[in-house]
Amino acid sequence: MRLDFKPIGILGGMGPQATILLQQRILDAVSADDDNAHIPLMIDMNPQIPSRLDYLLDGGEVDPAPTIIKMAKRLEIMGAKALAMPCNTAHHFAPQICDAVKIPLLHMVDEAVQNALDLVPNRMQKIGILASPATDDINLFHEAFAPYEVECIYPTIRDEMLSSIRNIKANGVQKVDKETLIAGAINCKNQGAEALIIGCSEFSLIADVVQNILPSLDTLDTLVEEMVRFSIEPKT
Repeated sequence: MRLDFKPIGILGGMGPQATILLQQRILDAVSADDDNAHIPLMIDMNPQIPSRLDYLLDGGEVDPAPTIIKMAKRLEIMGAKALAMPCNTAHHFAPQICDAVKIPLLHMVDEAVQNALDLVPNRMQKIGILASPATDDINLFHEAFAPYEVECIYPTIRDEMLSSIRNIKANGVQKVDKETLIAGAINCKNQGAEALIIGCSEFSLIADVVQNILPSLDTLDTLVEEMVRFSIEPKT
């Protein structure tokens, strides 16, 4: 029986389905014979966080960072020993979050990059990014891969990808969203991508549809692995 796991605070609601999916994958990742063998989570499910897409893509006036920072501070006060944020785009605000609290943010994008380097046997030159166009505009994955000289390739069907993300947030997964993700993956492959990153937690809901197109990695899975590792490692 384990009662000494370190609790993790989840900055949730971006979007709600992605936060629930994260919880389910954490449950599935832990071998437990009773309730107390699971990882303790503190979840701030706040769908009222101002839209990251509106702010970063459309020049929206409402900055999401102050709301996310308030959540981070609240989770720290509650006793969280680390933070996790199941939204790739929101990692644009990671430096501000880290400056505001004394506990670490388990950085989904940075961890995913490390794992993605092993997706192909030889040194990878190009990787396809199936994510919000906002992550392209803010160079989120570009900067993370730059030290390894890996070029990030985004689908040229930018509007369709963004529309699908918004549709999943509003209506849940539809057939057209799966078709769009497949088309995006093939588009990246045709541009020379050797592997894929599913870099949007809405697309994590349907990541399985692109598994046979190229070697792929879901950033949400990487976050789950890092959360489990952090929580169960001995306290110092």
